[in-house]
Amino acid sequence: MIIEAAGSKPRCYALVPCAGVGARSGAAGPKQYEPVADRPMVAHTLEALGQVHRLAATLVVLAPDDDRFDTVMPGFEGERGWVARCGGSTRAETVAQGLVALRERGAQPHDWVLVHDAARCLIRAEWVDRLIDACMDDEVGGLLALPVADTLKAQGLDTRVAATVDRNGKWAAQTPQMFRLGLLAPALAHAGAGVTDESSAVEALGHEPRLVRGEWENFKLTWPGDFQLAERLLATRSKLT
Repeated sequence: MIIEAAGSKPRCYALVPCAGVGARSGAAGPKQYEPVADRPMVAHTLEALGQVHRLAATLVVLAPDDDRFDTVMPGFEGERGWVARCGGSTRAETVAQGLVALRERGAQPHDWVLVHDAARCLIRAEWVDRLIDACMDDEVGGLLALPVADTLKAQGLDTRVAATVDRNGKWAAQTPQMFRLGLLAPALAHAGAGVTDESSAVEALGHEPRLVRGEWENFKLTWPGDFQLAERLLATRSKLT
């Protein structure tokens, strides 16, 4: 349990790991800089997070040799926009190093960290607020997720079906994932570099994060076709506003 200092209200920070290369996307370079609706993917993500007023700041964690962010996101750095070039070779390493950077900037163990994928560029501020509302008073924290609707198949040899997996009670994890800094940092250290999301690391310590219903639009752009779908969805949004 994280003890709050007397009279100290926990703050919320967003942390966006942005040091990957996006090998599965088919992009020529890091997929976070690929254009989606005429803007770099990461620009959509950061714009949405910037509209969440309860976030004290958003920290973008880049690879040490990243030389593109400043060009594609001029003017991002400021009071609520932070950058740290300390990303690692895995997501877990990047997030862990980002937590160190947050502590160096004054974040405390009882503060909340909302880790969000740069590639979930369709995120909306109201969905982030939904997560904060659900988890702010929670002992553990939680994540946006969706109940699995499709029939699940386990792959056997030669891409053949080995079994049908019961989908009852199964959820597909999304981001943001919201945990206190003082819990998330040791959880990642315990879980190791191979862990693929923050909830898994917290679960490995014996905790049960809260599942907060997300939205199907909050998908992670991973494959080439995902970029085309995101373009169409963003075009639809612009017509409705």
